[in-house]
Amino acid sequence: MRKNSVKNTRINAEVQKVLADVIRSEIKDPRINMMTSVVAVEVSPDLKNCKAWISVLGDEKSQKDTLAGLRSAEGFIRNKIAKEINLRNTPLITFVMDQSIAYGVTMSKKIDEVNKGIPKRDE
Repeated sequence: MRKNSVKNTRINAEVQKVLADVIRSEIKDPRINMMTSVVAVEVSPDLKNCKAWISVLGDEKSQKDTLAGLRSAEGFIRNKIAKEINLRNTPLITFVMDQSIAYGVTMSKKIDEVNKGIPKRDE
């Protein structure tokens, strides 16, 4: 199976959906922030590894705690994915903190600050 095949794209979407559902409703770890979202998932073509990008709304301590909680619940999450999705192999999940949303917010604020200093032209 190639990396960008239709089958791999569907598997990525299904794993992302199940992973988001498990994080939202089934994990009871108090370290995991309630405002945690799964931004993207990339399953390798051999279905052995999976990289999941996670975004957490909160401060840096909350992000680190959430990442630690997810890493400790990895076996539970793999078990749930194996029960929900019928795959030849259940992928080993690697969680990666996604900073793109926070980066976008800070860049938007900086652009707004720059635009305040520019006088507006009357057209």
